[in-house]
Amino acid sequence: MDPLRIGVMGAGIIGREHAALVQSSPDTILVAIADVTGTGRTFAESQGVACFGDYREMLDQAGLDAVIVALPNALHVEAGLACIERGLPTLMEKPIADSLEGALRLSSASEAAGVPMLVGHHRRHSPDMVESHRAIQAGELGDLYTVSGMWLCRKDDDYFNQPWRREVGGGPILINLIHEIDCLRFLCGEIDSLQAVTANKARGFDVEDSFAVVITFANGMIGSFVGSDAVPSPFIWDVASGQSPNFLHEPSNCFVIGGSNGSLSVPGMELWRYEDNGHWRDPLVRHRLQPPRISCYPEQLSHFVAVARGQAEPIVSAREATKTLAATLAVDKAAREGGTVHVGDML
Repeated sequence: MDPLRIGVMGAGIIGREHAALVQSSPDTILVAIADVTGTGRTFAESQGVACFGDYREMLDQAGLDAVIVALPNALHVEAGLACIERGLPTLMEKPIADSLEGALRLSSASEAAGVPMLVGHHRRHSPDMVESHRAIQAGELGDLYTVSGMWLCRKDDDYFNQPWRREVGGGPILINLIHEIDCLRFLCGEIDSLQAVTANKARGFDVEDSFAVVITFANGMIGSFVGSDAVPSPFIWDVASGQSPNFLHEPSNCFVIGGSNGSLSVPGMELWRYEDNGHWRDPLVRHRLQPPRISCYPEQLSHFVAVARGQAEPIVSAREATKTLAATLAVDKAAREGGTVHVGDML
């Protein structure tokens, strides 16, 4: 088949990463970039493609088969609707939108028009997550009971030079936790309710630097998750998995999932259990699962190509991504207001 003709909206850091992936794949060809900045125009020239200051002009004139949207979050809804109106399959960077109202608009529009939208929760394409999901669905852990997780890193001081990162809404809950929430939903099932607390002890900004969440899942599981952007550690998926091109790989774990037959650490992929359903004082046996050594980013692009060609349904559709956004916003709401927040009420 002919390569898929793709246009990229946004030539920031993420947009450039997408452009490089498109350029390196035999199944895609980068046709155009939409960006309003001089830097974006220079980047487009370096790639040998046209640059449009108005993304609508790109959609109408560039002869595209599909679009990747890597614009600021506040622009996702209008850009996504413009793609859907033109019948163009879209890879939308996460979060799907900056509000639940906007996310629901995109979900409904995509479904009504029959135009697929894949949302860029790239970890769902990572071999550790795919293999963990397979093992869980195959019953290798038995009935699931618990999950614990952590996201601990220390962002440098320069990161906070932008004022919005020191203000409410600019902290790790709404920027980083959404990845973890999506992983938890993928591996453990739908989240029913949450409780949360936050702290700003490390820097004293208005925004949180640390958080802790208690989670109840619809299937009866319970879990906890703790995070901070003020703690140096390898206990962050980007470092522990070796999947991120922006972090050095330090093998470690950031999730432990517990079931009746064993416990699984992720992304270390160690499955601990007793032989023959042994006694609790019997020796534990470690089985190391062996997912393939592949990168999630090309895998996501390959899946998008299949989605755009009508060969696959999106692993993370607009509706699915809306559920992840709702659960993440529920954490923020629980931390601000106290008490228990039910995700269904958010929707």
